[in-house]
Amino acid sequence: MHVIVIGAGAIGVCSAWYLRQAGFDVTVLERRGAPAQESSFGNAGVIAPGYVTPWAAPGMPRKLLGMLFRHDSPVRFRPSLDPAMWRWIARWLRECEPERYRANKLRMQRLAFYSRDCLHQLRGELDIDYEQSRGYLQLFRTARDLDLAAPALALLRENKVVHTLVDADGCRRIEPGLAQDTALAGGLHLPEDESGNCPMFVRRLHQHAEAAGVRFRFDTGVARVRASSGDRRRGGVDSAGGIGRVGADGRIVVELKPTQRGAAAESLSADRVLVCAGVGSATLLRPLGLRVPLYPVKGYSATVMVRDELQAPLGALMDESFKVAITRMGNRLRVAGTAELGTRKLDLRQDALRTLIRVARDWFPVAGSYQDATLWAGARPMLPDGPPLIGATSVPGVFLNLGHGSTGWAMACGSGKIAADQLAASAGTGDGPALDMEGLTPARYRLA
Repeated sequence: MHVIVIGAGAIGVCSAWYLRQAGFDVTVLERRGAPAQESSFGNAGVIAPGYVTPWAAPGMPRKLLGMLFRHDSPVRFRPSLDPAMWRWIARWLRECEPERYRANKLRMQRLAFYSRDCLHQLRGELDIDYEQSRGYLQLFRTARDLDLAAPALALLRENKVVHTLVDADGCRRIEPGLAQDTALAGGLHLPEDESGNCPMFVRRLHQHAEAAGVRFRFDTGVARVRASSGDRRRGGVDSAGGIGRVGADGRIVVELKPTQRGAAAESLSADRVLVCAGVGSATLLRPLGLRVPLYPVKGYSATVMVRDELQAPLGALMDESFKVAITRMGNRLRVAGTAELGTRKLDLRQDALRTLIRVARDWFPVAGSYQDATLWAGARPMLPDGPPLIGATSVPGVFLNLGHGSTGWAMACGSGKIAADQLAASAGTGDGPALDMEGLTPARYRLA
């Protein structure tokens, strides 16, 4: 059975690997020239199942209003006339209720813990190194920040997630490079959480997948996904990779964008299509009658060469006041943060980037060559409530694996394994996912 995967980010490449391991014939289509070039490229690198959380949380609307006019706010809102944005905000506000938040957080944590297990198994089987480190330390500058973390801490205790609240001295014992003169009320240490270089992992897994027989087509945009309209012959590629019949009953047709002006249109067909195209997924799915409330939430990162090993972080940290993550990746630091809603442009806003560098300097003032940072902006594919959508839709043969927001790296391996297990079950060759899928399928938005 032939499956086309659209998208070669962390989610798409993990899905392709597990699909091939399940015996499928797999083709991956990616509009960029290499894997992990969009949302997966410049992320924070944190894999913290114990602390994944929806953006829609109690008190968040009021907190955002108080931040709107701060130049260093971790959340930025740029109002526009885009109706999709306002619909997304309306849904997001409804999800900020305590019970909704609790349900969504538990769903995300369930998937993230499962995904970490899948990652560890994959890492052992394939001997993949991706500059991984162990431990995650959340820093609270003020006592108020500590108080605001109380609901999240209660969930950690309830779910028996290993964690320790530490004072300022305890934080500095865990991370000796932390500056002494930056205000620090305490921290939350999650010793079993971790971090790693996401694009490095994806590139290595892409190599393994290709060696296992997965076909990757880069610089290949998708114009349209449609159900078959009958038995007709067109130039295309069949499941064996050659010229064959496209559009036969029961198959899905993927129409490709011409690579150059005036070129002939090309189509591929498959028994199943798995959409993992991030923010672009919503546009592809809309003509099929599948209205997925995805909206891009822009994030930024700066990558800095380590200048002083003794003054640099050992693992991954989060500044809770500014929502900025600082992650050690080999001889580099990744500083990532800011959530910007209301724009689809990936321009580099200097005030947002200055905030990232300022926070990094606050904690590790001489660790890196901050003046020479490599800067990045990317769009996180966010759903209003937080958890992703993984599974079959109401369109036969069309499956989703999308909407992971800022936690795609933490959920990538588990999401890929689940998608492969779902497709195997639909083909009658498997028993379905090993994880409870309550609240994680397209049925949550009446798309199935």
